[in-house]
Amino acid sequence: MNERGRSRWYAPGSMTQVQATIGHRAFDLRTADVERTLRDVLPEPLHDHYVVINRRRFPPKQVVSLITGLDRADFNTHQARQVLRRLGFIVSRRTAPLDPADAKAGPGARASEADALRPFVGQWVAQRGSEVLVAAKRPQDVLAWLERHNQQADAMFRVPVDETDASGMAPG
Repeated sequence: MNERGRSRWYAPGSMTQVQATIGHRAFDLRTADVERTLRDVLPEPLHDHYVVINRRRFPPKQVVSLITGLDRADFNTHQARQVLRRLGFIVSRRTAPLDPADAKAGPGARASEADALRPFVGQWVAQRGSEVLVAAKRPQDVLAWLERHNQQADAMFRVPVDETDASGMAPG
């Protein structure tokens, strides 16, 4: 524990433990527990900020609420971001979505879209412009998420696993 008594860092792998006070309650939080808790959770729509957990972007308040059981009104986004950053997660701010006209600008745009879809290989995604709104194993889960969050997508498709999957040809 450091001299201020705020956090403890454990070295095995990426096992980080942080002591934090959120909503006037003390919590011992572990990186691995956060990852495990969110493994089968679909992220809610993003607003200004996000945190990357298990290669997916979540709203910070959704994550802290799920791992602590606190109501989201008990803490603010800044507090959530701070705790998640201390746990070692990437916390960032959304940038403006890519203008569809810019996506047709050239071959580099196609490559960057492919790179953006790489974490979702084998999953169904709903996409608006170049932004992936949600990804899930089943198309029903994607449709349910869109309806539950009153969101509309420009496209919904399964990200192919490889060239054979993408072309629809039988493996040879």
